[in-house]
Amino acid sequence: MMSAENDLDLPFPAAWTRSHLLDLETLSAEEITILLDTAQRLKDATENCRRKLSLLSGKTCANLFFENSTRTRNSFSLAAKRLGADTVEFSSSGSSIAKGETFVDTAKTIEAMGVDWVVTRHSTPGTPHLLSRELDCCVLNAGDGPHEHPTQGLLDMLTIRQHGKPFVGLTVALVGDIAHSRTARSNIWGLKKLGAHVIICGPATLVSPRWEELGFEVAHSLDEILPRCDVLNLLRVQFERQVARPFPSIHEYAALYAMNGERMARSKSDILIMAPGPINRGVEITPEVADGPHSVILEQVTNGIAVRMAALWLLSGAAERAAGGAATGASA
Repeated sequence: MMSAENDLDLPFPAAWTRSHLLDLETLSAEEITILLDTAQRLKDATENCRRKLSLLSGKTCANLFFENSTRTRNSFSLAAKRLGADTVEFSSSGSSIAKGETFVDTAKTIEAMGVDWVVTRHSTPGTPHLLSRELDCCVLNAGDGPHEHPTQGLLDMLTIRQHGKPFVGLTVALVGDIAHSRTARSNIWGLKKLGAHVIICGPATLVSPRWEELGFEVAHSLDEILPRCDVLNLLRVQFERQVARPFPSIHEYAALYAMNGERMARSKSDILIMAPGPINRGVEITPEVADGPHSVILEQVTNGIAVRMAALWLLSGAAERAAGGAATGASA
């Protein structure tokens, strides 16, 4: 942590005390803002996430992924390397998991190799929370089933903020497969805490009316809400998580919910079009919109590195402060 001040004028925020990042539901608005502020500072300092710093030199980040991932895994690896840390890559295929070793034992074995962070993705909700209780190192949730994906929510919010849109009074629609989307949940909680009005839109089979009980607007017609939206986040239909097809056909879904040129013509002139990726062209979004001037999809990818740099640096700093305080207390 102290090396940060030698490498970059980035004082550690006193209000940040967490050594794990497990979700956005339990974070305060102040904590989310600290993450976003730090991400922006690090993005600028690394010249759009391209230059290396030595803030985390000598530390090691382990990626423990029990589900397939390309974007998130590579983004975390690049984030660690941009700050001078080393990385360890783990894949469940061909590992001791296949030989009967438990998930927790595997994580503890990796931790015993001297890692400072464990970044984990797993199909079971709550898995990162379990690891945070079992491990002494920092734990970051890279997606736990359909529960949350906190750094994806943060990178989406950072992208919105970079376009000069204040969250208070902002209307953001999350459109599509809400039922199976961890990205949606992280956005829902994070945006609400920052003061945005969140609309959850999609087929009735994928959008529960119970979200209204938590203070969110639920809609089933994209065309009805479109004129009010400042931001659209178009979520991928996750066929791999569905037991049964929740709508008659992909063609019907696209007709009702895909963002296309005709819908763009009826949108606000400064609307932002977002998608967590990978996008299904012609299903959630047409090529003319995905590649058009309102799309910030590639900006989201770059901001993912910035957000993950911020998370690694903040968690490490909080862990070092806690360890320093414990050592002081023991010596007293």
